[in-house]
Parts: sequence; C-alpha cells; structure tokens
Amino acid sequence: METEQENLCIGKDDESSESAFHCSACHDDQDWSCANPIRGRAKTRSLSSSPALGSTKEFRRTRSLHGPCPVTTFGPKACMLQNPKTIMHIQDPASQRLTWNKPPKSVLVIKKIHDASLLQPFKELCVYLTEENNMIVYVEKKVLEDPAIVNDDNFGPVKKKFCTFREDYDDISNQIDFIICLGGDGTLLYASSLFQGSVPPVMAFHLGSLGFLTPFNFENFQSQVTQVIEGNAALVLRSRLKVKVVKEHREKKTLIQNGIEENGVISTSLEMEMGKQIMQYQVLNEVVVDRGPSSYLSNVDVFLDGHLITTVQGDGVIVSTPTGSTAYAAAAGASMIHPNVPAIMITPICPHSLSFRPIVVPAGVELKIMLSPDARNTAWVSFDGRKRQEVCHGDSISITTSCYPLPSICFRDPVSDWFESLAECLHWNVRKKQNHFAVEEEF
Repeated sequence: METEQENLCIGKDDESSESAFHCSACHDDQDWSCANPIRGRAKTRSLSSSPALGSTKEFRRTRSLHGPCPVTTFGPKACMLQNPKTIMHIQDPASQRLTWNKPPKSVLVIKKIHDASLLQPFKELCVYLTEENNMIVYVEKKVLEDPAIVNDDNFGPVKKKFCTFREDYDDISNQIDFIICLGGDGTLLYASSLFQGSVPPVMAFHLGSLGFLTPFNFENFQSQVTQVIEGNAALVLRSRLKVKVVKEHREKKTLIQNGIEENGVISTSLEMEMGKQIMQYQVLNEVVVDRGPSSYLSNVDVFLDGHLITTVQGDGVIVSTPTGSTAYAAAAGASMIHPNVPAIMITPICPHSLSFRPIVVPAGVELKIMLSPDARNTAWVSFDGRKRQEVCHGDSISITTSCYPLPSICFRDPVSDWFESLAECLHWNVRKKQNHFAVEEEF
C-alpha cells in the first residue's frame, strides 16, 4: 500500500517516469511509487486505487519533533492517498483522503450494548450492507444475544450471514476492511482497543450521549456509507499511545490463549523475562495513573527520555493524546489540542502545588512513570478507562506515540469537524454577545 510518510527523508528518483519514494527509517530498503498523484480534495468522484507495498518491516522511531512515522495502511485494503507535493515532508491535513487498493468487502459493525434505541439503526445498517452492497458483516457475538434480535424473525435471514467474534479471544485484525460504529465516543474507544496494530478506517455515527468523536448523523447513512466504500472521504489520523507495563512477577503464571490473558488483558507481547511480566497496550485517549482507594497523595516519578522531569504529588497524572485532550485532561484543566498536532500532553490531577501546570511534549519522546521510592502507597493505572490494575514499587509504565494511528473518517474535513464538535458538544466559548452601540459616541 502507498503512503505519504511524515517527517522522514524521502528520496526522489528523477530518472523514473513515476515519483518514487523511499523511507529508510520505516521501511528500510523498500521503495514505493505513485503513478498519478492527486492533490487537493476530491468532491464527488471516487479516488483511484494505488499499488500495494510489500511486507511491513519493523519500524524504527525517529527523533524529530514531529514524532514517529505513522503507519498509514489501515487494515488489509485501505491506505492514505499519497500527496508527493507536501511541504517539509508533512502532509497537509486537508489533503488526507481515503483510498482503496481493492474494493472493500468486509465491515465490522460495533453497536453500543444494552441500548434499545440502537436496535433499529443497527438492523437497517446491516440489511443495507449485506443485501445492497453484498458485504461480509462482522459483529460481536454478544450483540446478537440481545432478545430483541433473537426474537425478530424478519432479521433472521440477515443474521445468518454475519461473522461473529469474541473480544479477547478472536483475532480479526486482518479480516476487516473498515469499521462502522453506532453509539457514542466510548464505542470508538472500544473499536480502537480491538486492534492493537494497524486499524482499519473507522466511520462513527452519533447515536450516543456526547458524540465528540462521532461526526456522522444516521439519517442519510446510505449515501454516506456509499461514499466511504467508493473511497470519497477525508481522514484524520488520531494518534495513539504505545504503552508498555513492566511488573515484578509476584503471582503464578496465568492461563494464556492466543497471546491474551484469561483476565482479558490485551497484549501484543506477553512474556516473562527475569521475573518480570510485560504487557503492551494501544491507547487512543489517555493513560491515567491515580492513587486509587488510598487516602494518601500519589507520589510518582515522571521521566522523559530517561531524565527525571518531576514528581507528581496529588491525585495522579494523565498522559493523553491530542484526541484525549478533550476528555479527562480537559476536565483536569488542560488545553485542547487538535488531533493533527503531533504531541503528548501531561496533566496533573489535583496537584498539591500552585505551579504545576499541564505541559505538552513532542510526540517522539518516551515517558516513563514509576512509583517514587518513598511513596506511602501503591498507584493504579487505566488505559482509556479500561484494564485497570495496580502499580507497585519496582513496576514501570513506558509511554510513547504509537506508529499505528486510528484513521477516523471525517464528515467534512479535520478542521471543520473538530471545531463543530467543540461548539456543539462542549459548548466552547459560548457567551451572550455584547450589544453594539445604538448611537456613535464621542470620545
């Protein structure tokens, strides 16, 4: 698949009839080309397909201020439309558009559980995908266990065509071409957690309570889904955090199936080395380290690229992506960052200091959080509000920007969607306007 690689040295071969690109940091000796580069925004036409890349190799992290080079191949068939005329090797967010190497055939539909208002939209969408577009629909097994779906005889023929999976047991990462979410922001976070590597493009419909990350309304879903299938859609790459938790081995080894613990912890690498347990997570919003049920202040050390930068004394600390800056971090007093800004935000939670302000650091750095040696109590950590676990002395949490962003499909474009969400969902800068002067006053 072709990509526009950011912040890396990209070589150009003038002797070739095509524009050839080379990314030594991410793809070693791989070259790729774009025969017909397209610049700007396509309005109503479908975007042309692009030649596929070879096998994906291990990615080496860059040290530039723009952070790591993101993987812009999303699932087995989707990729970023290449734009070779970028400035400073950073693609203009307005030119980020979805294209398909092959027509998409499989779609994962994620529905908010235990919400009766979503049953009818879910059925309408699935009927449209299977009968009108002849697509393979994947749904979570527990979604089909809803009595309203089980007892609906009219929905039975459609339900028989579904492919089902179970969270933490079945790996569907290489079988999904794109994702459709029905619900609120939590549904999108859940979709992100299912893919610990490359994430297929996500189309999110606003059928929940807040809907900051879900720009689509369901009324005209047929035309909107058709545009996505044809490749006519803008993208915003929501960076994720790659988190590695290293724990001292204190318990007996748990049962592991397909690289996933029995307790549901998703990990791309779960191994025992020198008496330590290592778990990895991909996080879309934030990593929260807090004091848990203890009445004492949390006391954790924060390192940046191996250097101790501060000790957090308070209720805890939030390490968030730009996407997560409008979630818990905003409630804790942090600034809001647009998803296209390559950054990591560090926000204290109720710090016992008047001068501890939230800070923004470059996306390429590596943060490490550990309990201070003189901490009175343990801490607790959660990832996007899930997988909550205790952190003891000797444990560490390493955080950096992931090479696998979440490609979120825009309703209009990354800028318009974001500011509309600020205005509609968070009521940003809502104020009664000052009246103008009725008569010109003399000064």
